[in-house]
Amino acid sequence: MATESTERTLDVREIDGPPFDDITAALEKLEAEQRLRLIAPFEPEPLYEVLEDRGFAYESEERDGGVWHVLIEHA
Repeated sequence: MATESTERTLDVREIDGPPFDDITAALEKLEAEQRLRLIAPFEPEPLYEVLEDRGFAYESEERDGGVWHVLIEHA
């Protein structure tokens, strides 16, 4: 399991415009032992296929207020 130091967080709730470029930039910087916690105001369903195609695994969960947390790591 990843520790706090190996987990990065990207909160896209305040990004003006589509967050896809910000997400892909964060994924490109993700090292093998790191995880990325994506926080979004919606379920990022279109992202799931992209993640799988690029060799990432993910777990998603809707939290209070309709906020989604997606934990992403190298598969």
